[in-house]
Amino acid sequence: MSNLIVIGAQWGDEGKGKIVDLLTDHFDIVARYQGGHNAGHTVIIGGKKYVLHLIPSGILHERKLCVIGNGVVVDPLALKQEIDGLEGAGISCKGRLFISNRAHVILEYHRLVEKRDEDGRGEGRIGTTNRGIGPTYEDKMGRRGLRFCDLLNPGVLRQGIEASIRAKQAALPTPAGGVSVDGLVAAVQNLAGELSEYVTDTAELLNRGIDEGRSVLLEGAQGTLLDIDHGTYPYVTASSATAGGACTGTGIGPTRIDGVVGISKAYTTRVGEGPFPTELLGALGDQIRTAGQEFGASTGRPRRCGWFDAVVTRYSKMINNLDSLVVTKLDVLDSLPEIKICNGYRYKGELLKSFPPEIEVLAECLPEYVSVKGWNSKTAGIREYGELPQLARDYVARLEDLSQTEVSLVSTGPDRDETTVASPNSRLSRWIPSIR
Repeated sequence: MSNLIVIGAQWGDEGKGKIVDLLTDHFDIVARYQGGHNAGHTVIIGGKKYVLHLIPSGILHERKLCVIGNGVVVDPLALKQEIDGLEGAGISCKGRLFISNRAHVILEYHRLVEKRDEDGRGEGRIGTTNRGIGPTYEDKMGRRGLRFCDLLNPGVLRQGIEASIRAKQAALPTPAGGVSVDGLVAAVQNLAGELSEYVTDTAELLNRGIDEGRSVLLEGAQGTLLDIDHGTYPYVTASSATAGGACTGTGIGPTRIDGVVGISKAYTTRVGEGPFPTELLGALGDQIRTAGQEFGASTGRPRRCGWFDAVVTRYSKMINNLDSLVVTKLDVLDSLPEIKICNGYRYKGELLKSFPPEIEVLAECLPEYVSVKGWNSKTAGIREYGELPQLARDYVARLEDLSQTEVSLVSTGPDRDETTVASPNSRLSRWIPSIR
């Protein structure tokens, strides 16, 4: 059985939720390994829409086990609300959802600090969701964070809350941020009691499962270009969104991973601030945004839209050692007479040989495009690759060539079934023969 990582190959929002949901049938366990409830994975099944923020998309499949790994930061209240929402929709999490006892916890003051920090940046703001993700990772690295295993110990919980508030005093809007330590301890203990049946040593659970022959699908949030180390710093998330984060975020050793699948839109989007070389600022960008319904699943914020960037996907291939690429939202481009693909960056007249680490350089890069003819016909809902217009297949082949990564699947709509197999001989098809 294979253990695969699914990551975003762009700036997030590539459609990972749908693809993880599609692949889940072929795996026993689905594990989320980083991020928090700033992620929003949308899955549409039979026309019904589910938006998941913390719980892996695999929860929508009966009898599949789902894991929230130690690399995820978890808001207990948000998680409880998500569980309750699924239960209300007839999807049970009991006995199927497991939360790492080492996962760090987001509390009220983390949200206050993040909002204060973001507001104070002015024009240099990052564009965070103000949900406390970054400050929680800061506490984790500062060795003053609280983990799920700490929440039912009143002494440890109080001590941790007080230490964290002291460290953040200058950033809080009022002394203690207006947070009642006594009230917070009581509220967190109550939530911890309600969630305790889900909490376990997930690293042990996952490795035991692999030892017993079970297969694991590792689900990332955000995207490679938002990774804290390899993304467009400082306009990044606070965690390791690349394939390497799957090992540290779950406790599964790297030699137990069989492959990495990248997800990329047929164009490019970005949320929040930061440079975006292929961004379309006029009517064409608005047209793509409307056609693709490019609004955040978590925040509702409009996404910035631009042409496909092969420089970004080649960089993602290198950082993640991508084996295969899934292209989503091909149908959004159906009505365009001409489509452009960025194949290089020119900075001050010089063609760059690699993706620049300096944010000020990237901001001044001019994209070099190749143009292809649009297919100007409907691809939405097509389920057989051979039924796509020849020009649409030519476009996918060009993406494959310029990205230097084989395309295994192409999505033609939001529903689970609106997906085509681009190559019956791809690496993905070899790992999952039944997906052909």
